[in-house]
Amino acid sequence: MTQRPINYTSADFASIKNDLVNYAKRYYPNSFQDFNEASFGALMLDLVAYVGDQLSYYADYHANEAFLETALETENIVKSARQMGYRIPGAASSTGMLALYVIVPADSSVSGPDANYIPIMNEGSTFGSQGGTVFTLVENVDFADPNNEITVARVDTSTGIPTHFAIKTYGKIVSGQELVQNISVGNYERFLSLKINTPNVSEILSVTDTEGHEYYEVESLAQDVIYQQIPNYNSDKEDVKYKLRTVPAPRRFTVENRTNGFTFINFGYGSANNITKDVITDPSDVVLKVTGRNYQTDETFDPSKLVESDKFGVNPTNTTLTVKYRTGGNNLNAARGTITRVINASLSYNNPDVISTVLVNEVQSSIELENEDPILGDISTLTPEELKVRAFATFATQNRAVTRTDYINLAYRMPSKFGKIKRVNVIQDKDSFKRNLNMYVLSENSAGNFVQSNATIKENLKQWLNTKRMINDTIDILDGRVINIGINFEILADLDVNRFKVLDDCVEAIKNNYLNVKRNMGEALYLSEIYKILNDVPGVTDTTSVEVVNKTGGIYSTYPFPVKRNLSPDGRFLKVPEDSVVEVLVPESDIKGVVK
Repeated sequence: MTQRPINYTSADFASIKNDLVNYAKRYYPNSFQDFNEASFGALMLDLVAYVGDQLSYYADYHANEAFLETALETENIVKSARQMGYRIPGAASSTGMLALYVIVPADSSVSGPDANYIPIMNEGSTFGSQGGTVFTLVENVDFADPNNEITVARVDTSTGIPTHFAIKTYGKIVSGQELVQNISVGNYERFLSLKINTPNVSEILSVTDTEGHEYYEVESLAQDVIYQQIPNYNSDKEDVKYKLRTVPAPRRFTVENRTNGFTFINFGYGSANNITKDVITDPSDVVLKVTGRNYQTDETFDPSKLVESDKFGVNPTNTTLTVKYRTGGNNLNAARGTITRVINASLSYNNPDVISTVLVNEVQSSIELENEDPILGDISTLTPEELKVRAFATFATQNRAVTRTDYINLAYRMPSKFGKIKRVNVIQDKDSFKRNLNMYVLSENSAGNFVQSNATIKENLKQWLNTKRMINDTIDILDGRVINIGINFEILADLDVNRFKVLDDCVEAIKNNYLNVKRNMGEALYLSEIYKILNDVPGVTDTTSVEVVNKTGGIYSTYPFPVKRNLSPDGRFLKVPEDSVVEVLVPESDIKGVVK
């Protein structure tokens, strides 16, 4: 007798059991006739169907998790994204400018501060906010800069002659604290991976070994050279602070940030002996023929011609690595005027041998500081859907900016040390004769609400994009607009339910099912979805109306938005401008309902 073909489309419990019963009835009619649910045979069929259902589930699960588009687990999304070239960013950080004040004794002529006592505040100095966040100075600040503001601070009470002058300047700061970890490395191990013990690492600052060798961070281990910035001492130093030079990087590593909050540094499998065998050339000898110049400013050349190595870099062996890094935290932002505490201010002087220790201590103790603008960044983690979108965009971008999507993706991928933005959109300026692009950006404050990005973040973003943009593109970084709204609804409820509980459930349903993910710029607000959410709340028989109102002034955005003018003719959705984003600032009070 011909065997009945197996139905491979039956994958759930009921289908599998039904096929087993039909199979038994057809091929074993004499030996198996008891199909009662309480029989032993029915038990065996249930067990087999249960096992089949389990196997089918896990087969489907693993198949779905193998593809980025269908994956649900964050860890699997990250792995697939990494294969597409997307690097998971480190812990978020915020950045901005800090106003610094110091009081310096007057010089002998009483014409200004004594130059010998005008300090330089060194990179790495730390300050604290009222919320406990630590901020680090990322570059030296020279109080002797002629552009600084100088005022009389103290005068002789009897003569009125100035005795001290106050100097005001600005320094760039970034959230986080600099830490050091020493890692002992033993015998040779291919593709060595080392863990940083402290979670929430935002940036690896340096890696050196016992012998004094420096290891450079690269995008991938196949990258043989890096671009290193050096101070610009030429006449145009006011406009261009740094120059780029190419540096061979036989000792290199990549940074891997994992979803559990920990960071790993990964190395290749070469040894120190390979350095003498590989072709490592001085970039100035190969690329540049300009006398006296040992740096590279043209980023269009192929850096792979500088170093040829098939070992993906030198692997540290039998040494101790000193890893210097910066950590982030949970509360990264700081409101205006909240950074006022000096933790460790490191000062240096041009002529330390001729100055008085007493006066130096006075200068040190006179330091005051304040952030005149909010220190902002991106404080929330990426959702799985955001990870997917950015991974696909990264694969398409290929580390250059050509299309609108490329610019958006690169803006989101700006390194954490330069600050982070939460939302960005790019619109071509139709009034411009050139390829001028308007990029609108928004950040987050400490409460997780949209705010305008500070000047430091926008300047860093512009410099970051300049390294990737098309040569004929111009970019203007502009502030995005926040549209604060309220939602008023009216429902019909069952007569036998608690009206107050139904109202609370409706408000929570809107918050959790529609407002839990921050919206994108230009994303429309669909009132039809709110209708559906409300109708699905237990105790609600019908939703009679949903109204959107604009909220301005006070704690809300100052941008007035004509809601009625931007409603679709059928009232199903609210059109939002491409440079704006909709936000319910205070859901507890901005979402109101009435029960009929």
